[in-house]
Amino acid sequence: MPRHTKIVATLGPASSDPAVLERIIRAGVDVVRLNFSHGKAQDHIDRATLVREVAARVGKPVAIMADLQGPKIRVGKFAEGKVMLEAGAPFVLDACRTEPGDLGGVGLDYKELPRDVRPGDTLLLNDGLIVLVVELVRGDKVHTVVKIGGELSNNKGINKQGGGLTAPALTSKDMEDIKTAMSFQCEYLAVSFPKSAIDMEMARQLANVAGEPWRHKPGMIAKIERTEAIPQLEAILKASDGIMVARGDLAVEVGNAAVPALQKKMIRMAREMDKVVITATQMMESMIQNPVPTRAEVSDVANAVLDGTDAVMLSAETAAGKYPVETVEQMVAIAEAAEAAEEVRFEADMGSRTVGRIDQSIAMGALFTAHHLGCKAILALTESGSTALWMSRHRIDVPIYALTTQPLSERKMALYRNVRPILMPKFEDRDTALAAAEQLLVERGVLRPGDTYAITCGEPMGYPGGTNMLKVCRVG
Repeated sequence: MPRHTKIVATLGPASSDPAVLERIIRAGVDVVRLNFSHGKAQDHIDRATLVREVAARVGKPVAIMADLQGPKIRVGKFAEGKVMLEAGAPFVLDACRTEPGDLGGVGLDYKELPRDVRPGDTLLLNDGLIVLVVELVRGDKVHTVVKIGGELSNNKGINKQGGGLTAPALTSKDMEDIKTAMSFQCEYLAVSFPKSAIDMEMARQLANVAGEPWRHKPGMIAKIERTEAIPQLEAILKASDGIMVARGDLAVEVGNAAVPALQKKMIRMAREMDKVVITATQMMESMIQNPVPTRAEVSDVANAVLDGTDAVMLSAETAAGKYPVETVEQMVAIAEAAEAAEEVRFEADMGSRTVGRIDQSIAMGALFTAHHLGCKAILALTESGSTALWMSRHRIDVPIYALTTQPLSERKMALYRNVRPILMPKFEDRDTALAAAEQLLVERGVLRPGDTYAITCGEPMGYPGGTNMLKVCRVG
């Protein structure tokens, strides 16, 4: 069986060489993430161009996800680059400080912090490794006491335990970055720190306006990393095309122990609402330095796969790590092993679903028929990719091949679990299109004489959302 779970890899210094990029794509990368927290606009444009060129050379559809930086909730810089904070020592976070920081305090990139905190609040710095307790807020200064000390260096992040920071999800930098991302028509736009559906709706509107010259509308991915986003999860999902389980900042705000259950909940909700879901952060962290993962990392990736995530994501492992290719190869091996051990309970997965559209009911019918007839494959002729997305929301042991005439749809579907997108020529006649689809899969070695397969399409051909036919065929 082909691998169901997709792999997202972050591009960076370790993987921007054309030869290395080609190797990680050949190894199994389906989506390339461009992290807008680093680099200039032209850097991202150049890397997007490189991804398109290499993917074309490899002959594989690869989606590009532009990941916005979001608000900079960070400390400023230190005179010596870093300080060592001791437990029990006072430390001042000063929104007006312009001179470099020292052991007594530091400036802030996030000027609203004094208005967002009160005595007794807990602040977590550097991904929760340093803990400060607020004692007093006076003007623009937040006086704290170090509860857990350690090394604090330039520009480290700040989280408030339990959430409550008022920083907007979209900054002026993000708005400019959206224009940059639309200039190379990224397939997906990831929005950092959204708190509500309104944040996602605003980002979508900005992206659609920026993409208008190319008639381009990206898929919107909400990164769930704030406490406030959890009770708003259903609304955020409705306003998005997918979510990212961004376990780093989320864990700092809600606590490490709460994240595994939240991860399972988010994956389940996304699938039930016909949205895609990416599981991210520290999945293979040790492979930044080591050629093999830890056993715990193997279990972590496997559990996300077994939960039904569409994709697992690599960050620094491929952006700056020593073993980018080996990391992708290890992730592929783990995903394939987990999928091979997965128990498909098709009827249980289908039982609670209701559909209100013809194209959705055709998609469900194709799954049911293919499962019970033991079809070799499901072929979905689709313009927008919606039919393939609906099919991919259900666990089934039959691979889904999505054939489309639209290059953008082909690349977008690279993120969908258990979907293999293929670009095919456009045909006006239905029977010609069906015969061409079968021939394409025979040429690729997916179908052989005697194999049974299910195929869906719309009649008349070429209209998004028009899937209205299901046919079961046998290869002659």
